[in-house]
Amino acid sequence: MNAPRRAEVVLDFVCVHSYRGFSRFVRAARVYRAQGGAVETVFLPFQLQPDASAAGESLFEVWKRQRGEDVARALLSDGSFGIADGLELNFDRAVFANTFDAHRILAQASAQGKGEQMAERLFRAYFTDGRNLADPDTLTRLAAETGVVTRETGAAELRAELDRVRQLGVQPPSFRFEGGPFLEGEQSEELFHATLTR
Repeated sequence: MNAPRRAEVVLDFVCVHSYRGFSRFVRAARVYRAQGGAVETVFLPFQLQPDASAAGESLFEVWKRQRGEDVARALLSDGSFGIADGLELNFDRAVFANTFDAHRILAQASAQGKGEQMAERLFRAYFTDGRNLADPDTLTRLAAETGVVTRETGAAELRAELDRVRQLGVQPPSFRFEGGPFLEGEQSEELFHATLTR
């Protein structure tokens, strides 16, 4: 049996491009596994806005401040974004918040062999369900839904890893496959599958 294909995935849960790119990667990985292959997914954390509040605020308010009200309203009203990928994106419900603890929970889930499932649940909680990913009770419930046992540990290690990843100069989403290649942005499911089978 061939050794697992190792893929390092850089993402942030408030990044819609990360969600779409990761969803395509996961679908390709499932097909590859069904064909007898093995994939080891390693998550590299990244915070687009490390100073974001834990209290959270509506994504619309963030967009309005960053891009202007007209652009924010246009983005909010675009119901087509994500449909081709089978994703339900409710931008009007999204609560933009600090993702530090969400990345900490993902690290714990990965150590328990449930990283992909936890990442998918965190993305869905943010973009579909309108959950605050900085809220401890919310994260505890999401972890329990995914079968992940959480602990109040790992903060120092995560800070060090966030610093290391930032120094690499990569942006989410990006996908580095052992032995090559390095893919940036929202790639197609077909390209991910071809990369895994090469």
